[in-house]
Amino acid sequence: MHQRRRPAVGAALEGLLPEAGADHARREGDLGPDDQRDSRVEPTLGQESVQRSLVAGAIGLFLVAFFMIAYYRLPGVIAVIALLYYTALTYALFRLVPVTLTLAGVAGFILSIGMAVDANVLTFERLKEELRAGKSLRNAVEAGRVRAFPSILYSNLATIMTAGILFWFGTGTVKGFALTLAIGVAMSFFTAVVVTQMLLHGAIEIASLRQRRLYGVEERAVDTGAPRSTAAVSP
Repeated sequence: MHQRRRPAVGAALEGLLPEAGADHARREGDLGPDDQRDSRVEPTLGQESVQRSLVAGAIGLFLVAFFMIAYYRLPGVIAVIALLYYTALTYALFRLVPVTLTLAGVAGFILSIGMAVDANVLTFERLKEELRAGKSLRNAVEAGRVRAFPSILYSNLATIMTAGILFWFGTGTVKGFALTLAIGVAMSFFTAVVVTQMLLHGAIEIASLRQRRLYGVEERAVDTGAPRSTAAVSP
């Protein structure tokens, strides 16, 4: 069987290169290609980054919880309970969808926690305003909810719409961020307008939890024009 021999490197290039180039090619042609440097990023590095981000988020959540309790007192405790419920519910939805928690996904989740805290702050500030105006605790809770609801609704709708635009036009990492943000904001809206209100209405049914100071309002701050003989608030 006749086999066709391949021409040597130098012979193949003599007609194409100048003499000096052909001589160089003959000398270097048998050495093979130079080794190229490469680098790899181990999967554990990405996982470590996600874990560190989660730890940072947990620390931030702890600091927020401390501030809420110190400033809003009993409503702050209620907000922390609602946030824990929100975290568990959102994580369950992430597992159900399922959602892979990348760095961008963790960022979206932490941002949604901020939205949940903001909704509670709006509600509690309205509650304090109503208590300072002299309303009973039951009426103050209801009036605070009604006054805070439009702001909470519109801010959450705007964020979800933005997340939808990012998910529609984005790719890869941007989609992950948008998805976790949208799910987190939807759950934060639910916990703020349902869970927090249920806990507040449950608290005012307990006589020992009807004192104004537990809601961050001192009795002297109430502008009712009537004599102030007790620190307790009627339900």
